[in-house]
Amino acid sequence: QVQLVESGGGLVQPGGSLRLSCTVSGTIFGIYMAWYRQAPGKQRELVARITTGSTTNYLDSVKGRFTISRDNVKGAVYLQMDSLKPEDTAVYYCNEYPDTWTWGQGTQVTVSS
Repeated sequence: QVQLVESGGGLVQPGGSLRLSCTVSGTIFGIYMAWYRQAPGKQRELVARITTGSTTNYLDSVKGRFTISRDNVKGAVYLQMDSLKPEDTAVYYCNEYPDTWTWGQGTQVTVSS
């Protein structure tokens, strides 16, 4: 069973940056990967997706601020988050796209002054 481990979250002031990392216990070759987030009281939503050819797609509200990338050799996916806003506060998860693997613990991102 694939295991997902997210890291890199924390408390940051508005306008700050964080880089999230996700390690996958299995291979990610040939697999679309994505970052999702779930804010308190809200449903989990897709934030960014990256294809096997590294084509990327983003939630409208994060376009121009977030960048997803992947390292197939390391079995890792990253999310560079810049110009963070309070509304980005959520638990962030990675998974394949569509999400079929068991979810990991996620990493908490809190944007607050």
